[in-house]
Amino acid sequence: MKKYLALLLFAAMSPLSSLFAVGLPSIFADHMVLQQNASVTIWGWGKTGEEVSVSGSWNGNAVKTKVDTDAKWQVKLQTPAAGGPYTLTVQGYNTIRFSDVLIGEVWLVSGQSNMEWNASMGIDNDKEEIAKANYPQIRFFSVEHRTADGPQLDLGGNWVVATPETMQYFSAVAYFFGRELHQELNVPIGLINSSWGGTPAEIWMQAQLIKDNPFLAEAAAKLQEVPWGPVKPGKAYNAMIAPLIPYQIAGALWYQGESNTAVPHAYSEVLTALIQNWRAQWGYEFPFYFAQIAPYKYGRPYEGVIVRDEQRQTLSVPKTGMVVTSDIGNIDDIHPRNKLDVGKRFANIALNQTYGIKDRPVSGPLYREMKKEGNKIRLYFDHAENGLVSKGKELTLFEIAGPDQKFVPARAKIDGNTIVVSARGVKDPAAVRFAWSNTAEPKLFNKEGLPASAFRTDNWEIAMQ
Repeated sequence: MKKYLALLLFAAMSPLSSLFAVGLPSIFADHMVLQQNASVTIWGWGKTGEEVSVSGSWNGNAVKTKVDTDAKWQVKLQTPAAGGPYTLTVQGYNTIRFSDVLIGEVWLVSGQSNMEWNASMGIDNDKEEIAKANYPQIRFFSVEHRTADGPQLDLGGNWVVATPETMQYFSAVAYFFGRELHQELNVPIGLINSSWGGTPAEIWMQAQLIKDNPFLAEAAAKLQEVPWGPVKPGKAYNAMIAPLIPYQIAGALWYQGESNTAVPHAYSEVLTALIQNWRAQWGYEFPFYFAQIAPYKYGRPYEGVIVRDEQRQTLSVPKTGMVVTSDIGNIDDIHPRNKLDVGKRFANIALNQTYGIKDRPVSGPLYREMKKEGNKIRLYFDHAENGLVSKGKELTLFEIAGPDQKFVPARAKIDGNTIVVSARGVKDPAAVRFAWSNTAEPKLFNKEGLPASAFRTDNWEIAMQ
């Protein structure tokens, strides 16, 4: 008997005992934020048949399950209204206790360099913003850059509290978004940043979706290899998005598109597929808000503005919103340094559309329809109910064309919440384009002070040079 007990004690003390330990992915850690008022999923691994108990200190009610034949387990845990700090306890053959857990609003942010860009890289008023970034109830999780050929179970990253030391290396757009939400809603905010500079949208969704869609597959095949990151479909999704699923989120922010100017006409379908893919994998239709890329001196005429217009068209997808950045960009720098206003505009969309604070402006004027009136065209807009304004002596950047498809500069006049466009040499107008160039910085705004998006009323083929 003594020999048997000694063997048990040796086994418990040996490294082999770790084979029987329950474990969780790294998204579960001290300082994490869980979505409030939700049935959140907690999951991990263990020994087949092992009983696992999960409880939160907010109510102490334990939810139990058993590890399945694939060595996996999963439970649903009900969270209360925002608060904390709490502890989360997971008990199997071993016990794991996470401390300083907050309950609040959790947002995933993703994209390429303008989402990844942080204060240490240089933003407007960076020293001042870094110094005052003390927000104990804002938490950051930064996903490490990784790729994989198939969906992974875990990823690299950790939760940290927002301080001057951590804020300066976290997404500036996400930080300013989260700070605005925290100050307005007075709840903890969790921000998960999974982004990678210089990457196309195709790497952020499941590769099979692209393979099964001839149009998307043809567009993806045109992406050229680059030295700073992957371009093959699914590579980042597998390693940097899939391991986060099904961690409960309130919504997602997306700032990307510059790397898709190589095949600009496909962007709306690409982004739509990505949104639908993420929602399908998470299992619910969460809000998805995206930033329109800013004016910049791209190599080929129109490639930048085509992407901007494709992004505008993606607003047809339910529960989406778009931040227009044409007035806060820099045509000489693909990384505009005004990240504060981008974050605030994202926050205003979320506060209005997700949290029901309806006095927050959602968007600048968005083209809705046109009507021909003799030798003129009248343009109608959404988000122009209170009127339109020109931040200049006269409206510029409007072009008009007849059936010959030859565009010429047009006269444009604001008439209430519509615009009337005409040109002396165009007697039979057929189409209008606005801010139709890579570097256009339009001066058309609504009364709420937000800029109009570039647009075109036609669907004529545009030759890429």
